[in-house]
Amino acid sequence: MTYARLFFLTALLLPIYMPAQTFYNKNTIQTIEIFFAQGNWDALLDNLAQTTEDYLLADSVRVNGITYDSVGVKYKGNSSYNANNNKNPLHINLDWVHSGYDYEGYTSIKLQNLYRDPSMIREVLSYAVLENYMDCPKANFANVYINGGLRGLYSSAESIDDKFNTDHYYDHAGSFFKCNPIGGAGPGGGISPDLKYLGVDSSLYFNGYELKSTYGWNDLVSLTDILNNNTAQLETILDVDRAIWMLAFNNVLVNLDSYNGAFRQNYYLYNDLNQRFVPTVWDLNMSFNGFPGGTGSSAGSGSLDPLSNSTSNNHPLIKKILANPLYKRMYMAHIRTMVQEMIGGNWYLTQANALRATIDAAVQADPFKFYTYTQYQNSLTTAIAGGGPGGGQSIPGIQTLMNERITYFQTNQNYLYAAPSITSYTSSVLSPSYNQSFTLTATASNETALYLGYRTSHALKFNRVQMFDDGNHGDGVAGDHTYGFTVMANGPVFEYYYYADNANAGVFSPQRAEHEFHTLSLSIPAPTVGQVQINEVMSDNDLTHEDPYGESNDWIELHNTSGTALNVSGMYLSDNVNNPVQWLIPANTVILPNAYLIVWADNDTLQTTGLHTNFKLGATGDFLSLSNGFNILDQVNVPALAADQAYARCPESGVLFDYASPTFDAMNNCFSGLNETESSVTVYPNPFNDQLSVILPIAARLTLWDAKGRVIQTLTLPEGHNTFNTSGWGSGLYLLQFEGDNGMYFVRKVIKP
Repeated sequence: MTYARLFFLTALLLPIYMPAQTFYNKNTIQTIEIFFAQGNWDALLDNLAQTTEDYLLADSVRVNGITYDSVGVKYKGNSSYNANNNKNPLHINLDWVHSGYDYEGYTSIKLQNLYRDPSMIREVLSYAVLENYMDCPKANFANVYINGGLRGLYSSAESIDDKFNTDHYYDHAGSFFKCNPIGGAGPGGGISPDLKYLGVDSSLYFNGYELKSTYGWNDLVSLTDILNNNTAQLETILDVDRAIWMLAFNNVLVNLDSYNGAFRQNYYLYNDLNQRFVPTVWDLNMSFNGFPGGTGSSAGSGSLDPLSNSTSNNHPLIKKILANPLYKRMYMAHIRTMVQEMIGGNWYLTQANALRATIDAAVQADPFKFYTYTQYQNSLTTAIAGGGPGGGQSIPGIQTLMNERITYFQTNQNYLYAAPSITSYTSSVLSPSYNQSFTLTATASNETALYLGYRTSHALKFNRVQMFDDGNHGDGVAGDHTYGFTVMANGPVFEYYYYADNANAGVFSPQRAEHEFHTLSLSIPAPTVGQVQINEVMSDNDLTHEDPYGESNDWIELHNTSGTALNVSGMYLSDNVNNPVQWLIPANTVILPNAYLIVWADNDTLQTTGLHTNFKLGATGDFLSLSNGFNILDQVNVPALAADQAYARCPESGVLFDYASPTFDAMNNCFSGLNETESSVTVYPNPFNDQLSVILPIAARLTLWDAKGRVIQTLTLPEGHNTFNTSGWGSGLYLLQFEGDNGMYFVRKVIKP
């Protein structure tokens, strides 16, 4: 693991929070207007789609009334794209020319044309189901106009890119693959991204997977090798729980344009901070059995067996997972949860009707929809024969299909096995302190084993252990179906779940684990004065460190000077002397003993991984304070800083600040990094009394700072010998900062006894 990824893993001992955003609100229809200078834009887009797959430059794109000039636009898609279509899927790249362009933090907009979907809601509804069980794109709808003309209603799904990975998997630096054949699936396409082991030569995988990061082929080869040849080690390289949720979702919703289908495609793999690949589902426009091709599974109706492809050599992920008895029971537990919650209670139908109410008028107005409005109205209960454009199998009504699914599951033996029940659970300490040991217990029935999954940081993987019912682990009497396990609160959070199983079936608590989990509230005190300090500041970060999103931003380092964990939630940082409560540190922000906390001063509160303030620091100098809302607990006047120069507390935990080399997330180094050249500037005597002399090789601007970081004086000095009367200066340390017009930069420290 690289240093940068190690940093982000330790830095994520802090909250993950979501700011309010509207672009993917499912109850809204976005308005996207594209303007091309060329009247033959459609032919130009077709030519690019069939040749280089590059973008066509649009004069501007307007998103909900906000205009962006010089934007990249292209057609996308495989079977959904056709040069004869009046409405093709679109990919809009807002920052193709201007790197700073984004809408609510999103730079990439992907629009599907609702091909082969008379209901117009398959994609958005499917993501609405899936988001309850694993991280997935947000999705809703957009009306798209080109050169003033309405092209129709599209579904809009969040792009799976570096932003998505950082939002959900907490950094952007891991190996990253789009698992779709190069050239498209089926005849003429590349190999299937089926996770078969093809050998150690990474080039053998090139036609089946698209590398989206700068490196990663060896990681992919390792994944396929372990999956196929050393499955006992699978959890070391794959997030198995999320893989199981993906397979369960594809089966329950008969989503066969996926890994579960004939082409084993339409998912992404990202190697996260735990060095495990995490799967992300993609491309759900043909969910609910809308896929016209071969299924590789004997489906075609609501009777798709949950164990479909369990013996298929073309589906090693399914075969290997379902060959493991524990994983198989977990898989069926996820199947039961999804069927009972989404179908049995008609949750999906309530969502479907809400989406239809949102888009009804837009569907009527769509001039290039692939189905009639009557077909749309009947699409929940009526199959559309011939499958619409392109022919193929009929597309079932969504409600009819789901009714068939629940009827089928009620007769499927693997589904009907009696699962255990987890009847109660508790902790021996309801609010543990940092580094305190405590015992978790749970009581179950109809079980033969009970497991605990737990983690002490939200970014970490769950550690799954088997609990004890032997009377020796805080579990009461041996054999009483109450299980115990002792753990330690050695992180800023404590998240956990239970899993009980028997020879045939299993159950989770909470049932949506690991996506959802129980949480213990830890007893971590707020700091007293002096326990947390502003330790180091960089206001012109060029090359030192990137934030989790790969951006070089200003940063502030806070230091916990104590030997106990401290909760800084509810405290404030500010660069406005008149507004000490400018930015609120979010809930559950903890600094571990003697540790550091990095806050990115980038004025980008839409970013959700790491801490991001609503202000930036001025490279020419700024004020910075830390307060509890009532009192200032620490403050510093930050002087003008050169690129990649830090201003740090020297010595650490002391009173004085000094110019220093940056020591990001580490102890300050106050003895290097000063931009000094001994032969360039002479300051004497040092120490001094009532007079101080300065000899300069060039004219320079002088800024004089006292030990508390306050500017005492600024003036311009000529080349040569300069003398100051310092009789009015108090005793202490002073910093003299010289800046020449030629870019030369000098700092001198002087002391008056």
